[in-house]
Amino acid sequence: MKPLDPRLLKRARSARRYVLLTAGLGVLTAALVIAQALLLAAALAPVVSRTADWPQVAGHVGWLALVVLAKAVVTGVQERFAHRSATRAVAELREQVLERAVALGPRWIAAHPVSTLSTRGLDALDPYFVRYLPQLLLAVTVTPAALLVVLGLDWIAAVTMIVTLPLVPLFMVLVGRLTQTYADKRLTAMERLGHQVLDLLAGLPTLRALGRERGPEQRVGRLGEEHRLATMGTLRVAFLSGMVLELLTTLSVALVAVGIGFRLVYGEIDLQTGLAVLVLAPEVYLPLRQVGAHFHASADGVAAAEQAFAVLEEEVPEDGTVPAPDLGTATIRLKGVDVVAPDRAVLAPAGLDLAVAPGRVTALAGPNGAGKSTAVAVLLGVLSPDAGRVALDPVRGPSIDLTEIDPQTYWRQIAWVPQRPVIEPGTLRDSVLQGRTVEAGELERAAALTGLDLVVAERPGGWESTLGQGGSGLSLGQRQRLALTRALLAPAPLVVLDEPSAHLDADGEAVVLGVVERLRTSGRTVLLVAHRESLLRVADTVVEVTSAPRTVVDA
Repeated sequence: MKPLDPRLLKRARSARRYVLLTAGLGVLTAALVIAQALLLAAALAPVVSRTADWPQVAGHVGWLALVVLAKAVVTGVQERFAHRSATRAVAELREQVLERAVALGPRWIAAHPVSTLSTRGLDALDPYFVRYLPQLLLAVTVTPAALLVVLGLDWIAAVTMIVTLPLVPLFMVLVGRLTQTYADKRLTAMERLGHQVLDLLAGLPTLRALGRERGPEQRVGRLGEEHRLATMGTLRVAFLSGMVLELLTTLSVALVAVGIGFRLVYGEIDLQTGLAVLVLAPEVYLPLRQVGAHFHASADGVAAAEQAFAVLEEEVPEDGTVPAPDLGTATIRLKGVDVVAPDRAVLAPAGLDLAVAPGRVTALAGPNGAGKSTAVAVLLGVLSPDAGRVALDPVRGPSIDLTEIDPQTYWRQIAWVPQRPVIEPGTLRDSVLQGRTVEAGELERAAALTGLDLVVAERPGGWESTLGQGGSGLSLGQRQRLALTRALLAPAPLVVLDEPSAHLDADGEAVVLGVVERLRTSGRTVLLVAHRESLLRVADTVVEVTSAPRTVVDA
């Protein structure tokens, strides 16, 4: 990542406004720093040399107090807007990363998880905005301005500064390369730890039921230790880099001070000029030193930003623009669909031909790993097949390829019940209705059919009881009943049920059969993924999904 990466200004609007504000404040700060040095020298030199008393320099002292106060105000404004802009810029980047990841599809997300990157990873950009960027802009305003003033006052001291100044960025680069290596390792370890913990939390109920909840303890412990070592390595290098830069700038200022001291002794320079140069000398080096120190301290955020830009630069296929036909009358066809299974040299599904006819129940059968859920993802348009095509055949008009269809008009006509239903925080009623309104008694009738009414009766708040993220507070079977109720009440003409009885017992299986029958009698189209014979028997059409070895043709 460059010191001021154009990609950051392009992606985060708040960052652009913040850079402009900081540049203006940097120019003002440069003027105040120079004024402070000159006023301080003008106030001290006559008193030290006893050519004037304190009352005679009172005017300079008053102006000096005003300059110091103005610097404090400018610093306060800078800090205030820095934190606000950092929060907004990180939020904008996080939103764009998540939107791009969703657009790239579930297969891409499975191979490139972004949960850690979009949370703790991008949060580490705060030091970059709050500390590093202001110092970078001060380095291009205060340092040149102060150096020009020193050149006008004492060219020998200016030459000393010009010779020693390049050493600061040189050491910054050398130390920065080492710091970046540690930061990349830390982000990788943090991502692995985050993914492991998320998987553990998601499967904790199952692990507890099997008495294996302490099984992953050692693995999580090792990942935590990796994260600790990487973090300490980053901090260690950051502190050492600060020490190196401090030592270098201290020696540089000392060279300037020694030269001025000798020339003061021999009368080659007056006291006021010498004091002004001595006060300005640290201000010449300070912004560069702070740039190095804060850049190394924000290395974690820079590494996360690099990954965020890599995600945002991934190409996304353009969405179609043709409105989807009515799925209540159109037939959806999969023709010769092949999908390469990730991390496996197989096609799953392989050569799948499927016709989902309106008003009928179509079931997908086959062994585990054959690609049934993958076929559903292809039909839903969230996964592109590696071979074959998906087309919609309306009652009137030619066949339309799914890639040409506006996905929003297509998805609005589909109710999907995945193996793990997505349940957002809120009340039980809101989770089922999702903002829709239904006729009086319709909600209760649907709940009675799916068995959700028993769940409602058990909860103290009934329909108004609160659910946590992902349906926390409900068992897996209860979440499945909620999702089935939601599908019954949805106005979508096509209902996709992916292993609806996976988390249900025999009574739950009967519930699924009743739901499928209700959907059939209401004229809705059903695509069912199932293993159990009882569910396959209710289907009008059963399609066997198979996998096949992937053949690689040598060039």
